[in-house]
Amino acid sequence: MEGLSATNHELQETYGEELELFSIWMKNQGMTSSTEKAYLADVRQYLSMLYPADLENTGKLDIMRYLSRSREGGAGDEARNRKLSSLRAFYRSLNEMDRLSSNPAALTPKSRQQKNRIPVYLEEGQLQQLFQHVEGKHRERNLSILLLMAYAGLRVGEIHRLNIHDLKLDGILSVLGKGRKWRYLPLPDSLAGLLRRMMEENLLEMRQGKEQPMFISQLGRRLSIRMIQTIADATLRRLQGELPELSMKKLSSHKLRHSFATMQIRSGTDIRTLQELLGHASIETTQIYTHIDNYQMKAAMEQMSGKLPSLG
Repeated sequence: MEGLSATNHELQETYGEELELFSIWMKNQGMTSSTEKAYLADVRQYLSMLYPADLENTGKLDIMRYLSRSREGGAGDEARNRKLSSLRAFYRSLNEMDRLSSNPAALTPKSRQQKNRIPVYLEEGQLQQLFQHVEGKHRERNLSILLLMAYAGLRVGEIHRLNIHDLKLDGILSVLGKGRKWRYLPLPDSLAGLLRRMMEENLLEMRQGKEQPMFISQLGRRLSIRMIQTIADATLRRLQGELPELSMKKLSSHKLRHSFATMQIRSGTDIRTLQELLGHASIETTQIYTHIDNYQMKAAMEQMSGKLPSLG
């Protein structure tokens, strides 16, 4: 971002303790390593603009100036809102650690984004074809991962954190989500059965330790977030090679979660239940899926066809 001049050494000298506190706070919050990295990058960019000002003397104007410079640098509404979320978390961490008494970022409004933007997702038939492209030595493990994304709505980080004991005998899966909040998903019998078979095989390969991760690498260690993303991305690329209509779509592991939400809405699941299934803190986040396509609207309007007067 243009206009930033403080070096990493200068930032560390001036704000090193605050950055360390923030890093510790994020880990205690259970944030994924990718979120930590993104938030720290935003905060360092902000501090570089502030340098050498004391954080005690910062206010809403400093936040707005930073977001304005981000806009001038080409950041869109979504990117600026992400940066604001980073700063809110940063100041909150310093509040909770008794480092600062105020949070100017909490008083700064988010950018107004385009409402009801339709997420990218796969149709049910496309999902069926996707699972035919799961291959390799660890096919059952990889299939389980993709099914948890597409038919249970799990995030990559949630899959990474799963342990063997999180799947109960009755098929309930305990999921540790964002903000270290638990949710409990009653899995379909076939999916729960697949997970049990996969875990029985894993027990033979797993290295001994305190933890018993549900998904392990070929070395017997917990499967990393990056590897889970790679498994999904590689399988999606193979599907795109077969289906020309998907070739221009930006597909990723998170799009499988979108697909799960789409299927739930089409099946008539109410918005509150979907919020619980997805682990959203705010129902506003879930409401985007009520506008995901016009299936329901078309069906509702077709009911009017028999009520129209003669227009001949």
